[in-house]
Amino acid sequence: MNTTPELSFEFFPPRSKEGSEKLMAVHSELMRLEPQFVSVTYGAGGSTQDGTFEAVKNMLATGNSTAPHLTGVGSSRDDIKSIIQGYLDLGVKRLVVLRGDLPSGMVERGHFKYAEQLVQFVRDEFGDDLHLEVAAYPDFHPESASPSTDIQYLKRKFDAGANSAITQYFFNADSYFSFIDEAQRAGIDAPIVPGIMPITNYATLTRFSDACGAEIPRWIRARLEQYQHDEKSLKAFGLDVVTHLCFDLLDNGVPGLHFYTLNKTEPVQDICKLIGFEQTK
Repeated sequence: MNTTPELSFEFFPPRSKEGSEKLMAVHSELMRLEPQFVSVTYGAGGSTQDGTFEAVKNMLATGNSTAPHLTGVGSSRDDIKSIIQGYLDLGVKRLVVLRGDLPSGMVERGHFKYAEQLVQFVRDEFGDDLHLEVAAYPDFHPESASPSTDIQYLKRKFDAGANSAITQYFFNADSYFSFIDEAQRAGIDAPIVPGIMPITNYATLTRFSDACGAEIPRWIRARLEQYQHDEKSLKAFGLDVVTHLCFDLLDNGVPGLHFYTLNKTEPVQDICKLIGFEQTK
């Protein structure tokens, strides 16, 4: 097994003092796995901007590399410059740059209609001071006209100055490897890190997946539906599925694993232990 890939973790910003305390406790536990970096999400239309900034500030204070998500939807150039400068002042060296989703009731996307435009703007304004991550979709973005169109959009993001990509989660390793082959044929040679979603809840997973276009293979969905009211069996099955997925990815030389933690400790720790990533004390 390839043991050199780096780990990274995604968190979402809390909405209360209690949530902030819980998040930092989860963050502290997961830091024992020595990730390369962690990221903090950003709500639709920047709806969690303050929470994201505060979480990033708190995580950076622990000495860990922290990458805030940056979305362009509904923002002006001055808005984006101000947000990035604030992060640079904190010591941020990496951003996850996304188009972003329109919040309910918003019609106009603002200046940045596509992620590639935001990537280009960051490069034009701030040079190479920041490592820029972008999104990739092995099961293809639900708004893409075709798989080839999706690859073209990814290529434009790299041409605009992105350094690497993190994928939406998936459960079929062949989808990822096929996507990588297509990306390489399109001239993309930058790292594309697979995103990993632990399976702990049937309703949550199916809701997320239906919204973002991540495919749950029929056999997995059927078993999850069977176990949806049996938490112990569902978690055991989910752990087995995701662990085998990670082994398959690692055995075939992926550059890293990026875990969508949902601000929970145990699911990520359990998977990492089984695939050979040791915790520090």
